[in-house]
Amino acid sequence: MSEQEIHEGGCLCGMVRYRVTGPIPPGVHCHCSMCRRSSGGTVMTWTEVPLARFEVTKGELAVYQSSEQAERRFCQKCGTQIVFAEQDRPHEVDITVATLDHPEDHPPQHHIWVSSALPWLCLDEHLPAHEEFTPEDTSDQKPPSPSRP
Repeated sequence: MSEQEIHEGGCLCGMVRYRVTGPIPPGVHCHCSMCRRSSGGTVMTWTEVPLARFEVTKGELAVYQSSEQAERRFCQKCGTQIVFAEQDRPHEVDITVATLDHPEDHPPQHHIWVSSALPWLCLDEHLPAHEEFTPEDTSDQKPPSPSRP
């Protein structure tokens, strides 16, 4: 049996733990108003992984249908948001980078939905910034696509 890359993470209170097997691609900072409201933060950082490589290893995630096409999954006890899932991407999920045990190992590569960014927030000038979603031709991998404003 070959050694596989394993990444683990969880919620603030520890009730929910999860595991991602295999590599985690670079993520994105999402500035849409729905991500801001659902997190209580100025920006939310996501990475997309195949659903088959994501598993909850402890606890259970609650589900909130945040739009007609998408849902957000979070800890029932502390409210930490862990997953964003869209109907048109049934084999993939976005996970919040901040809930990984080692988020420092997974820096983002883009800003998306900067058309909704708070005007007083300074963006990292070294990362591409896109008014809405990241254009397909800017990278070899399609970055996560959390909710739109």
